[in-house]
Amino acid sequence: MDRKIEKKKWTPRRVIWLSGGVALVVLIVYSLLSTTRGSTLRIESERLTISEVTRAEFQEYITQTGTVSPKRTHYLDATQGGKVVEVFLENGSFVKAGDKILQLDNTDLHLDIMYREAQLFEQINNLRNTRLAMEQNSLALRGNLLEIDHQIANTQRVYEQSLKLLEKKLISQNDFEQAQENYEYWTKKKELTLETQRQDSILRTIQLEQLEVSVQRMQANLEVVKMKLEDLIIRAPIDGQLTSLDAEVGELKARGERLGQIDVLDSFKIQAAVDEYYISRVSTGQKATAEISSKSYQLIVKRVYTEVRDGRFLIDLDFEGWVPEGIRRGQSIQVRLMLGDLAQAVLLPRGGFYQKTGGNWIYVLDESKQFATKRKISIGRYNPHVYEVLEGLQPGERCITSSYDNFEDFDRIVFSDK
Repeated sequence: MDRKIEKKKWTPRRVIWLSGGVALVVLIVYSLLSTTRGSTLRIESERLTISEVTRAEFQEYITQTGTVSPKRTHYLDATQGGKVVEVFLENGSFVKAGDKILQLDNTDLHLDIMYREAQLFEQINNLRNTRLAMEQNSLALRGNLLEIDHQIANTQRVYEQSLKLLEKKLISQNDFEQAQENYEYWTKKKELTLETQRQDSILRTIQLEQLEVSVQRMQANLEVVKMKLEDLIIRAPIDGQLTSLDAEVGELKARGERLGQIDVLDSFKIQAAVDEYYISRVSTGQKATAEISSKSYQLIVKRVYTEVRDGRFLIDLDFEGWVPEGIRRGQSIQVRLMLGDLAQAVLLPRGGFYQKTGGNWIYVLDESKQFATKRKISIGRYNPHVYEVLEGLQPGERCITSSYDNFEDFDRIVFSDK
């Protein structure tokens, strides 16, 4: 008798396929759960700094530490090099214009003066000898002219007599011509002597003028060199306080070396070192403020030093209006230097998040304030307190602004205490 064979529902093949499908689903679910756990961080909100985005007036500025300096300072430099032989005043002394501060000695300068004096005396002797020679030559010429005039008178008389005798035919033609030649000879010799005297007088005059000019020039040079001796005594050019004096007895100072300075204490300025990043954005006339003894004072940039040293450049700021009483040279003051005008902007308080994100993204809380997610943003200008938000955030939204050192790789921050 035939028996009906029932078809099996759970064949081995079906069991294998079903088991594989279940395993695949389990794997996908596990993967999703693992990914969700890796991009989400649970943390207490009290451990974070949460700040609100606002719209308010914004002004870009930087805060710098400035140093109070006298508005006027006169530097003391060694006009002539030398050895310090005496220091008359101490550093910090108050001086009057003309007071002796220190004295140098320069042996080479003394020798130079002696050499120039010897040259001057030699030139003066040359001038004196030239004048004496001119006087002697003038006397000799006068004597020659006197002799020539005497000879002319004699020969003229003989010539005139011979002319009369010739007319009467009492002398020969030869004797007359000889008398005539003698007279003409002495006459021409006088003309030649006078021309020689004139030319010699011109040459001697030129020579004398040159010698006199040379003597005057040497005298002027000698006076200049002697004035250098005065420069070896360093005197105060103005009234003020002697500061930064750097000189000890026996010390050698080179020409042009800075010896100290005199500060005029009737007015002050503030000098600050600014990062070279801002060198193109700082110019004369910019405004600044300073808090001194709980009072705010207005400042203005008076001078910008374009030389950059160690990544910074210097600026001088003058007080506008009243100068604070009681400030002292070298006192440190916090200065707020304005880099732009006041304008309305969306603002975000500064925080440690910027070091990790560069201002390109931030964690923003949702409306429930139970979690925060990443969002791309754009930050523009900033000051020590706030950033200017160009896009990505709206006033009223709240963001995590504390450091992201431990959770920058998470896409979502869940507050475990909410």
